[in-house]
Amino acid sequence: MSPDMAVTTTNPAVGAAMLARLRRALQQDLFVLHFQPIVAVGDRSVVRHEALLRLADEGPGLLVPPGYFLPAAEDHGLIGEIDRWVLEHVIALLAAGDGGALAAGGVAANISALSVSDPSLAGELECLFDLYGVEPSMLVLEITETAAIPDLDRAKSFCAAVLELGCEIALDDFGAGYGGLYLVRELPFSYMKIDGEFVRRLPCSRPDRLIVAALRELARGMASETVAECVGDQQTIAILAELGVELAQGFALGRPAPLLAAVA
Repeated sequence: MSPDMAVTTTNPAVGAAMLARLRRALQQDLFVLHFQPIVAVGDRSVVRHEALLRLADEGPGLLVPPGYFLPAAEDHGLIGEIDRWVLEHVIALLAAGDGGALAAGGVAANISALSVSDPSLAGELECLFDLYGVEPSMLVLEITETAAIPDLDRAKSFCAAVLELGCEIALDDFGAGYGGLYLVRELPFSYMKIDGEFVRRLPCSRPDRLIVAALRELARGMASETVAECVGDQQTIAILAELGVELAQGFALGRPAPLLAAVA
């Protein structure tokens, strides 16, 4: 899970206010994308960026992290519209001149359970790729266990459809829940993103090192690569290299930033 995710309040008044802000953000284009690099552990080269959503706050220059508004979007059925906003803006940036540095390696974007179970989304993506002239291989769709398991049959159909387009699939936050191994068997994927819970304490936790090593071998057996999340220091990077983890993401390798700063 991204470190900027936060626990949301259950206060009804706050929830209603957030819902109104989300509707206004969709109408007035008030969302903002930041990008965090995903880096090759071996040579520290940037392989791609992950798109991370922010909401423009009511104060100038202030941004609200996703943990404060995405649960409300899910609860009130707006998450599908927000997913589409993200996907179209990512594809447009890949096509644009100022997104050229992103296009060098592509972009990963998270999608919700509602979108994974939406049979129309793959067709809409195909139309967006055609409209903007972007190769589908430049987009990696990150799916969490909680997004896939509620309707696994539809998730499998969705993955098959987007893979046929040429996109890639990443299993996000792997190990955070109880059904991850089941998804490995049932869903096609190119990347396994190891949850930060197993990465943060690698320098001091032998069990975590054993878990990460086992996940690396599992992914290798499935002809996939691993991405370590929440990498916070150089010692952790060295351990990941010893364990054979190919890719990594975290503050030690680059913080989320607006487009121009992220690709500089």
